[in-house]
Amino acid sequence: MSASRSETTSALGPDEPDREGAGLDDSAPVPGSELLAALLDGMDAALCAFDAGGTITHWNREAERILGWSSEEAVGRRGFAGWAVRTADAGEVQGRLMAAMDAPGRQVHEFALLRKDGGRVLVRTQSARVLGADGKPAGVYCAFSEVHAQIDLERSIALSEALFDDASWGVVLVDVDLRPTVVNSYAARALGAGRTSPLGRPLGELVVQGVEELEGALHHVLAEGAPRGLAELWVTLSTTQGERRRCWRSGFLRLASPLAEEPVPLGVGWLFHDVTESKLAEQEADRLRFRSSQLHRAGRAAAECEDPMEAATAYLDFALAGFADHALLDLMEPDGERLVRAAATPSGAPGPCVPVAGGGFPVRYSPGHPALQAADRNGSVRASAPASAAGDWAADRQWPRDAVHALCTVLRSRGRTLGVVTFLRGASRPAFERADAMYAESVAVLAAASLDLAGRAEE
Repeated sequence: MSASRSETTSALGPDEPDREGAGLDDSAPVPGSELLAALLDGMDAALCAFDAGGTITHWNREAERILGWSSEEAVGRRGFAGWAVRTADAGEVQGRLMAAMDAPGRQVHEFALLRKDGGRVLVRTQSARVLGADGKPAGVYCAFSEVHAQIDLERSIALSEALFDDASWGVVLVDVDLRPTVVNSYAARALGAGRTSPLGRPLGELVVQGVEELEGALHHVLAEGAPRGLAELWVTLSTTQGERRRCWRSGFLRLASPLAEEPVPLGVGWLFHDVTESKLAEQEADRLRFRSSQLHRAGRAAAECEDPMEAATAYLDFALAGFADHALLDLMEPDGERLVRAAATPSGAPGPCVPVAGGGFPVRYSPGHPALQAADRNGSVRASAPASAAGDWAADRQWPRDAVHALCTVLRSRGRTLGVVTFLRGASRPAFERADAMYAESVAVLAAASLDLAGRAEE
């Protein structure tokens, strides 16, 4: 730090020839000095330096930008008094800056400096001593920046560290090859991996299903920029406990290098929050509202049916919407030993549940059939076909061959078992759950009341 862009002094060593005697031109530039001047002027921070007497020896372009004083106006002045600092504050400022000569390391201060136009600016300085060739303090250099710019930088760094540490949102930085480069703690837990194991791996190794939608969103952000709103992505993860289906509410930011003259994409910042529980709760609430509405509409329709059997099948028709693909109605014989098919939906295509032609023949259910189990237990029985033999599984149970999932519910009225209703789903639907069984039991209670009325009418 002994050379300045505007003032350069160089001492000849004992072995160096005299410049005039050697015929050297004093006006020729010194390569080392020019390089140092270029480095100083290219710095992002303002920099000035003082010799041991407090005279300014260096002043770069960032210092000129902040205060307005050029290098020619600053270099050679003794301290800041009368031009860059108020006269009343000059002694304290100069003393605190030059005190760095007597202390190792860097010292940080904040001063109010004067611009050339008379305005004041609060700066944060870092000063340190400069040692001469003899190892003794030869001066002080001071790097400074506007306090608000420094605070903005510190806030940005603090925000980055907080996001990448343990934020309440998942943060993943993805490079242009769509491979994670940084994963915070939340994201690592959501992905079921550590913070380092996902780095550099394809997303397809972490996400079993839904990776196409995720990669498509990342490609779009790289090419077109970030979307305005948030996106909800359903993914299936492979964990040590098995596969987990999760919903992530995600936002995306395209990252570009601040150092390049033209924006160069560095990747994508992906922020997400796991909203699986709330989405499942919303879906369950919507399902309950729909099913309640269907039961209400079924009750209104059944009330207009003169035939009690028609009223019972009306309940089944309304229950099928969004619930199952087929419905079978089997009534118990008077002796209580066998079930007789009374009504069913078409096996080949969707349709209403209608009484079967030529009914009255017992259904050939083998022992252990889910419908017989439901009748014995006075409750509901759920069953699903193995993936390897779905068609044979349904045919063996006297059901349509496209059936994969079954739910059998007993029909009870006045303490008697009147029969069994069976709901069937194809492969495109999930297996029946406990909530589905409760809904089927509600439908069975209404249908059983109509069937009991039909039996009493016959009597």
